[in-house]
Amino acid sequence: MRVLMFGWEFPPHIAGGLGTACYGMTRGLARNGVDVTFVMPHASGDEDERFVDIVNASDVETVFGNVDSDSEDIISKMSFIHIDSNLVPYLSPEDYETYHDEFVKTGEKRWETKDVWSQRYTFSGKYGANLLEEIARYAIVAAQVAKNLEGQFDVIHAHDWLTYFAGIAAKRVSGKPLVVHMHATEFDRSGENINTQTYAIERAGMHAADRVIAVSNLTRNIVINRYGVPAEKVVAVHNAVRFTDKGEPWPERGVDDKIVTFLGRITFQKGPDYFVEAAAKVLKRCPNVRFVMAGSGDMLNHVIRRVARLGIADRFHFTGFLRGADVDKMFQLSDVFVMPSVSEPFGIAPLEAMRSNVPVIISKQSGVAEVLDYAVKVDYWDVDAMADAIYGLVNYPALSKMFAEKGLEEVTSLKWNHASAKIKKVYEDAINECNK
Repeated sequence: MRVLMFGWEFPPHIAGGLGTACYGMTRGLARNGVDVTFVMPHASGDEDERFVDIVNASDVETVFGNVDSDSEDIISKMSFIHIDSNLVPYLSPEDYETYHDEFVKTGEKRWETKDVWSQRYTFSGKYGANLLEEIARYAIVAAQVAKNLEGQFDVIHAHDWLTYFAGIAAKRVSGKPLVVHMHATEFDRSGENINTQTYAIERAGMHAADRVIAVSNLTRNIVINRYGVPAEKVVAVHNAVRFTDKGEPWPERGVDDKIVTFLGRITFQKGPDYFVEAAAKVLKRCPNVRFVMAGSGDMLNHVIRRVARLGIADRFHFTGFLRGADVDKMFQLSDVFVMPSVSEPFGIAPLEAMRSNVPVIISKQSGVAEVLDYAVKVDYWDVDAMADAIYGLVNYPALSKMFAEKGLEEVTSLKWNHASAKIKKVYEDAINECNK
């Protein structure tokens, strides 16, 4: 089986869990006999291609035919909407404009003849203010990629709303079935104050798809109830975690204090403010604890100010965004990991912490809570319960050891090979239905 997959990021250059999931998934699919061609807006050339073929959309030349007919129609209907994305602007509008002026405008190819012209788009592959412009261009390139690879794939797989238009375009060109993967809905990112344009893209992508994969039953229910997608079309496949063979020595700790870690985007969705409030309660009872907040996001300044007002700044450490080996080191240095997400479709970070033998506290409002028994589960808003759980795990070694050991055993069974086998079955169902 051959899959044409559209993503937005791939390790080692990632901004969150989406890239990590794509990497584990493609490795698992390869071990299940599935060949994957992975298209991304901007590839750096240092991606791991042992299990996947990477296509850099910035290198694809899009050819348009007769300017007086089809291409003229395309141009007249295209419009670029500039918005401030509800996703964290990992690239600021100012940085994006600088990037755009330096690399994009100077690199664009103009039409070459009167009747036929070609265009090569240079994507940033970031999450900036002109994100919808990149999504629209990505869809155009996706159609060209599907033409170039005609007869070389059996199914299309598009990850999250950023690539749904690309998946739809490839489906229209090739006639192949489309599977879209919902890693996080607009309701997860923004609560009830959703961006209607983002919601419209998500809804259009899922209704155009032959199958929808949700990362949890929690997400599946949102897809069905909030987007009106037929239940029989939506399949829940939980994420997994990848175990590495590297025998890296564990880093040495420079402090004797217990370390409690939050690792994730510092945004409304991830509940960093609840972590801070719980930390303040713990420190009133147990001063020999340090709290680490690893990540970046639009709530960072708010959180820093709140830490200062609570008078616990000397017990708090902000590392900024971590990736790769630094993430593993942070987990290895931790005594407790906390994920207090307000709405978490799945949540790979707790699995990565458990893989490092760290006991975890997770919110009941997370998809990963569906597959974990040996994690302490609390409501994200219940900072008293969260503080009690942290206090118990840092002060009672037997309790901490039990959750760490049982958690490691549990997470060992959550492998990408198993999740990918379920995804392959989704592909087969979509292909069979398309061939009826």
